[in-house]
Amino acid sequence: FNQPLLEFSGACEGCGETPYAKLLTQLFGKRLIVANATGCSSIWGASAGWVPYTVDKKTGRGPAWGNSLFEDNAEYGLGMVLSMTQRRKGLAKCVEDAIKARVGGAAVQGALAQWLEKKDDKEMSQPLGEELQALLKPGADAKTLPKELKEVWRLRDLLARPSMWMMGGDGWSNDIGFGGIDHAVALGENINILIMDTEVYSNTGGQSSKATPLGSVAKFAQKGKRTQKKDLGGLLMTYQGVYVASCAMGANYQQCVRAIQEAENHDGPSVVICYAPCIEHRTKTGLSNMGNDMKAAVECGYWPLYRYDPNRKKSGEPPFQLDSKTANGKVEEFLRNQNRYSQLERSCPEDAKTLVRDLRSH
Repeated sequence: FNQPLLEFSGACEGCGETPYAKLLTQLFGKRLIVANATGCSSIWGASAGWVPYTVDKKTGRGPAWGNSLFEDNAEYGLGMVLSMTQRRKGLAKCVEDAIKARVGGAAVQGALAQWLEKKDDKEMSQPLGEELQALLKPGADAKTLPKELKEVWRLRDLLARPSMWMMGGDGWSNDIGFGGIDHAVALGENINILIMDTEVYSNTGGQSSKATPLGSVAKFAQKGKRTQKKDLGGLLMTYQGVYVASCAMGANYQQCVRAIQEAENHDGPSVVICYAPCIEHRTKTGLSNMGNDMKAAVECGYWPLYRYDPNRKKSGEPPFQLDSKTANGKVEEFLRNQNRYSQLERSCPEDAKTLVRDLRSH
């Protein structure tokens, strides 16, 4: 029931991406900083001189949003994380200096010490920071703050620990920006990546990407994609210490929320890959049933739900958790409900028969 800090987007009706962005704002919106890759999410996220992200009614806080290109958004987001980390270290040094100088009185000294102890606590850093600001504001307004506290006041926007995310689609994450994601993840920094996988280049008109599954008809794959979908999650699991999850909100909302929260809590790189139905899927039941489409994708085994948490190894537990239930075997029914697959049976019937035969023996 948290207030969504995403409203009035320019997305297609029934878009499968916006619910994930909305959830991100409900979980972390008041301290959220987003590096958004060019693509559908940057277009519905800023298609004119306004953005659909808004502020919390009570506090006036909301997401800080920035956009970079397909090819360098991961580097852009990584730079934001590294710069924020360095700036907050500078703030902590200023607080330490103020404590050593014993300026501001007992109340201010107590607030400084409390914030320094909890500066990296995502829940406590914000209220403690607000308490400190309230104590410093009269002196700041009167311009009577000692030099040590002037620096703390100048950097007050850093008192709350931010929740920093990179966000984009499968074209960015699997193709054009994959090198950047690979580089950012391999560095081992505490980064969070949300990938909304529509399995096609949605924004530019439905071209095939490496996330496009075998047999799917798309631009540049008019006779059906002839290679398997790239297993991005599996690739990223090969690195040490990377949290990876696969979600479909309409199939299991609780698992999706848990995965995003675990990713944010993970000290190191985390990647959450989300199934996002799109108008380019040409689903016969329409996008008004987008949630049911997600549910059907998971139930038939088309889209697995899982969480890979390397921290579970420390307690002797397996890091991989499969959250999907046993597949119901209705994958052909699911595929035929989408024209991107059923179209192949009309245009290349022999190829379609071969793929169906291979699917049944898989």
